[in-house]
Amino acid sequence: MKVITSLFLLLVILGAGIALRAQSTSAPAQGAAPAPPATVSSSSSVDIQGIRNYLLGPGDTVSVRVFGQPDFNWDGEVDSDGNLRIFFIDTPIAARCKSEQELQKTISTAYSRYLRNPQVSVRITGHNSRPPAIVHGAVYAPQRFQMMRSVHLNELLAFAGGVTERSNGTIEVLHTEEVMCPEPGEVVEAAQLHYYKVADLLAGRSEANPVIRPGDIVRAIEAEPVYITGNVVSPQGLYLREQWTLTRALGMVGGAAPNSDLSRVTIIRQKPGDAEPQVIKVNYNAIKKGQQPDVHLQPYDVVNVPRENEFTPSTIWKTLIRGIVPGAMQSIGATVPLRVIY
Repeated sequence: MKVITSLFLLLVILGAGIALRAQSTSAPAQGAAPAPPATVSSSSSVDIQGIRNYLLGPGDTVSVRVFGQPDFNWDGEVDSDGNLRIFFIDTPIAARCKSEQELQKTISTAYSRYLRNPQVSVRITGHNSRPPAIVHGAVYAPQRFQMMRSVHLNELLAFAGGVTERSNGTIEVLHTEEVMCPEPGEVVEAAQLHYYKVADLLAGRSEANPVIRPGDIVRAIEAEPVYITGNVVSPQGLYLREQWTLTRALGMVGGAAPNSDLSRVTIIRQKPGDAEPQVIKVNYNAIKKGQQPDVHLQPYDVVNVPRENEFTPSTIWKTLIRGIVPGAMQSIGATVPLRVIY
């Protein structure tokens, strides 16, 4: 009895010593800097949630293990036809669009010709059949995504940090690959290029939130600039959004500054193929009064708001007529004799 009690106490002491050792190795020493937190890598894979439902395709690699029968173990790749060619099995095994579990049953059935109740394990070792989707343009974190499950547009944009202020409000999706394993009853669109509105996506409209395929190129289209210059509160370049008008653009820069001549606003527009730019004269006072329609701006327009009495060819001519010419006439009249005609 004493021997048993002594052994029990010895085990308790040894266990306590091991626990203390583990605690001392895991906790930082007093006064030492704590261990840095584990960094989260910006993984470009959207994988963990759907890896079990992954369907095989050409280029994926597979490991087959048979319990107690190492001669039947096999490692290989799904060929371009979507099949596995395993030794001992005469006919190719169809692997395209099958999961690990489905492929495991198929290989077990094939091996049962040689083995009694074969215990087969199948593991996908390389997910290579689906090219990554690319998200770029007016997003905060452009990157590539290796997708192991179905991912909608809003989720992919969230992974990319969302759209920036440079977005013009449109998302372009280009399909570069065909759907490898369509769902039963799924209608695959033939069109390669699609456009979606960010406003519709934010409003929760399902038609604006498609499933992004592997290999898709998603581009948040960047807005093109317009330039507001002259006598305004904050002259600057603006990113042109859809259906921007002159009124909205002037409002974005704080409006016209004091002493502005709003009846002589000009828009300089360069049309493709034209050597000379087009100069559009706008009476903004008439627009504000509702007497004229607002002007829709185009990319790279230069809007100039002049000051009152700012010298232009017309104001220079008016100055000549009103000031210089009368003075010159008076000086001429002082030297030339006057003749009265009755």
